Amino acid sequence: MQSEVNRHYLRASYDNKAIKILLIGCGGNGAQMLMGLASLDAALRAISSRSLHVTVVDDDTVSEANLGRQPFYRCDLGNSKARTLTERINLAHGLSWKAVHGRAPADIGVTGMDIVITCVDTAAARRAIGAAIDACEPEFHNLQPPAYWLDLGNRATDGQFIIGCPKRSAGNKPDRLPTVLEYFPELADDSIAEDDAPSCSVAEALDRQSLFVNRVVASHALALLFDLLGRGSISHAGAFINLASGQALPIPLPAVPVEVAA
Repeated sequence: MQSEVNRHYLRASYDNKAIKILLIGCGGNGAQMLMGLASLDAALRAISSRSLHVTVVDDDTVSEANLGRQPFYRCDLGNSKARTLTERINLAHGLSWKAVHGRAPADIGVTGMDIVITCVDTAAARRAIGAAIDACEPEFHNLQPPAYWLDLGNRATDGQFIIGCPKRSAGNKPDRLPTVLEYFPELADDSIAEDDAPSCSVAEALDRQSLFVNRVVASHALALLFDLLGRGSISHAGAFINLASGQALPIPLPAVPVEVAA
């Protein structure tokens, strides 16, 4: 027996259906993801029998510091990020996506979703989402866990995204993809201090994060989703991206044992 890296294939059960996506976070990465998901939905409808139905959750409002780096305008100041961008997308694309001004999983659960996408700032938020996914009971139809968990994160000039299959939904299948909490076990350490303080101005926000880092990370993540949902398979599970060096390092799929004829 030897190991080799295979492609990961989308389940056949995703044909002829609206894929339910829960997007958690509508800030830097999340807003870029939401706009890209609208384009992905249009592409899926054109080339396949699939479509997307997205629910967006975020408890933040648009501030002065968000202008320029996030896709909001001065007229949006003080308004809910999730509701503002979702309403804009629904009007532009004729969709009926849902916005929740709140937090996940406190104000909206993860059950019944096909894909959870996290664009959050802290490890604590990821731990809370992971715990909610783990609490799902697959044997009950109304408590089905998501099949995929796509997580995005970034620092000033670099970031990463990774897609995984929660154990509750995939069990011990050999092609199961580790989730972000498995790939980065240090996220489970709640003793590490976190810096999630908001910026007070556009200039300060740009000192903390490069102008286009969110757009670049989100674009790569969306390209992965397009391959999975539009083409039916992916050859990598994510990537590390560095804008300063211009490099992108793919995260390989786990090696799958295969039988070799004698």
